[in-house]
Amino acid sequence: MSQKPAPVLEPGRETPILGEYEVVVLGGGPAGIVAAAAAGRTGRSTILIERYGFLGGAGTAAGVTNFCGLHANVHGEHKRVVHGLSDEFTDRIDRLGGLNAPHVSLAGKITAQAYDTSAYKIAADEFLAASGVKVLFHAFGVGMTKRSEREIDTLLIESKSGRHAIRGRMFIECSGDGDLAAWAGASFELGDGAGNMLYPSTNFRISGVDPVKAGRAWEIIPKLMEEAEKKGRRFPRKGALVRPQKNPIEWRANVTQIKNPDGSAVSGIDVEQLSYGEVEGRRQCWDVFEFIKGVTPGFENAYIVEIAPQIGIRETRRVVGEYMVSESDILECASFSDSIGVNGWPVEAHVSGAVLLKFPKIPESRGYNQLPYRMIVPKDIDNLFVAGRCASMTHDGQSSARVSGPCFAMGQAAGTAADMALGAVVKPANVDVPSLQRRLVADGANLGDDASATARTQEKAAAPA
Repeated sequence: MSQKPAPVLEPGRETPILGEYEVVVLGGGPAGIVAAAAAGRTGRSTILIERYGFLGGAGTAAGVTNFCGLHANVHGEHKRVVHGLSDEFTDRIDRLGGLNAPHVSLAGKITAQAYDTSAYKIAADEFLAASGVKVLFHAFGVGMTKRSEREIDTLLIESKSGRHAIRGRMFIECSGDGDLAAWAGASFELGDGAGNMLYPSTNFRISGVDPVKAGRAWEIIPKLMEEAEKKGRRFPRKGALVRPQKNPIEWRANVTQIKNPDGSAVSGIDVEQLSYGEVEGRRQCWDVFEFIKGVTPGFENAYIVEIAPQIGIRETRRVVGEYMVSESDILECASFSDSIGVNGWPVEAHVSGAVLLKFPKIPESRGYNQLPYRMIVPKDIDNLFVAGRCASMTHDGQSSARVSGPCFAMGQAAGTAADMALGAVVKPANVDVPSLQRRLVADGANLGDDASATARTQEKAAAPA
């Protein structure tokens, strides 16, 4: 057995400070976009660090092109339930002509909303510029330094300009993978406790479709795949999602499942597995596309217009906070006194070969759970918030609340709470939650009917006569 080579010893170095900010946000997905906007609008000097040259996270870089979790099935009626800064953001996409009308998805029980990727990118640029946020593109977070055992001092980045440090007073972890939190020593969980994470996918877009001939092909394609499987054809997974975009000649396809050779899910925090997964994902895209083109009316002249720039990762680290949102919270439409927003998406577990769905009782239930403030407050670090798919959730709870709707809600709460923690000179765990709720409601957020009503009542009571 060959031994590992000895590690290389790098010489000590001084890292220049690129800037100092009151709020530093790592990651420009839905949570990071809204977190930075919420903080910037309070007047706090705010910077958002993004590794790509555009914003959107999985929504653009992984080709998701679909807002999930903005809506809920409320007693049998499809309603948008996530509001606040996300309304302004989606309105911006709509004004650019890039937002589809909501469509019913997932067994006809929930609503999603497609968008154009280019419109999303431009809307995000404009949204953050209007919020006074500095955005640093093409910068990859690689580490951090501390000012004390429980406080981060700087985020270390690498870019084409070299290595730099960005000093902050309050940090918001929106990397998706919990990178900053892990570097800082925050507790986290990985997978289901037995090493199993949600399987990733590589999404692609198809153009050249005849929309008249294609008709409701999103219903036909899964049936054609099922028939082919009975004859021995193999596909990456069951549960194909193929839907039209804003322009009906273009369709998005979410039909792959990326496994390692041993059958386990490719890890989003292992560079060798990611490298393997990118190649495997593109292979699967082409294989499934050839089948769709060959058997689906309206797709005879279709072609792949884009395979997403990166594999779509659903789960890696989940930072342990003051509370972990669970599957039972999702399915029982849980309420929390410290609600910061809501989530209407079902449990969507991407397991080996399939997608397992679990819904709250429909139409008996209100169809959404509240999101507690405690889920964005990590236990171990005193100047850090965590928002997005790496927030404090169990493996099963994260199968629901990882999508864009609840990420928007978490981001707005984190950015607003960062301003409050700085103003009161307290750690995140000691932010006055009723005051936070009143501010969120004043900014248009929906905390759930009961919590929103309470916050509005408190706001009126606190207003001068």
